[in-house]
Amino acid sequence: MAAFTLHELQCFDAVLRHGGFQAAAQHLHRSHPSVFAAVAKLEQQFGLALLDRSGYRVRPTDAGRALHRKAETLLREAEELRVHAEQLAMGQETELRVVLGDLCPLPPVLALLGECFAHAPQTRLHLQFDAITGPWERLLDDEADLIVHRIPKDDARLEWIDLGRVAMVPVVAPGFLAFPVSRSITPRQMQGLTQCVIRDSARRPPDQEHFVLPGAPQSSVPDQLMKKELIVHGMAWGHLPRFLIEDELRDGRLLSIAGQHFPGVVEDLVVARRRDTPHGPVASRVWAFLAQRAPLLGVTTGRVPSARPLRV
Repeated sequence: MAAFTLHELQCFDAVLRHGGFQAAAQHLHRSHPSVFAAVAKLEQQFGLALLDRSGYRVRPTDAGRALHRKAETLLREAEELRVHAEQLAMGQETELRVVLGDLCPLPPVLALLGECFAHAPQTRLHLQFDAITGPWERLLDDEADLIVHRIPKDDARLEWIDLGRVAMVPVVAPGFLAFPVSRSITPRQMQGLTQCVIRDSARRPPDQEHFVLPGAPQSSVPDQLMKKELIVHGMAWGHLPRFLIEDELRDGRLLSIAGQHFPGVVEDLVVARRRDTPHGPVASRVWAFLAQRAPLLGVTTGRVPSARPLRV
């Protein structure tokens, strides 16, 4: 069997999609005879009748339908290859890898990314979510182009844009404590209570703990949303980003225990990239767009609300 060509498959596909040789020829900007000849040659090479020409409109035979299903995959991959080659020739990335960390407020960040990528329709946004030091590892292992998270700002390999500050608030559900809520709660009082912590998604996590009370019983979860649910349901206590619990703090479903011994923590949320790595035009436009729109977060997200004694 002689080798078929991509052109012949494209003509066959166009005939099926557009219902005839003339419509296919117009779609492909080819002459009617050239499209007819290409399909006939394909049938001859395969030794199969691919089209039923007996009616007013040509229709695929059973063999033609089966072959067309396979051809669609090949044609789609060929189109992806063409786009990829064009973007390489233009210097545009075919994919941009962005990692969102567990401190990232999703609605405003995704809204900005959506606005950015509306102007880069041929660049695929590959999003990943990681926790604790996972985003740093992805970036430093060249598995991400940008991350939205906190970073060690003393790392000379990284450059960043400040998006705002995120307060991590120590909270409990009403009734979780056997003693009154106050600003003077001590670690000793909390020692026997289960603390909820997020698991580090890094493959090689550093030997360090984040907001952990040494010696206290723990439950671990993969993300802030699940951590919030455990705490709201009175199964544990822990630190949560303020932007995630504003409603619960307001209506009393969660109570801040921030005070002298548990002051909470304020983290800088940034978008970061490698300083020592070249960046393509799409990544550079996204970076400039985020810099133009920063800061992204309101001032209150970076303030830790103090504990308020319950009124009885």
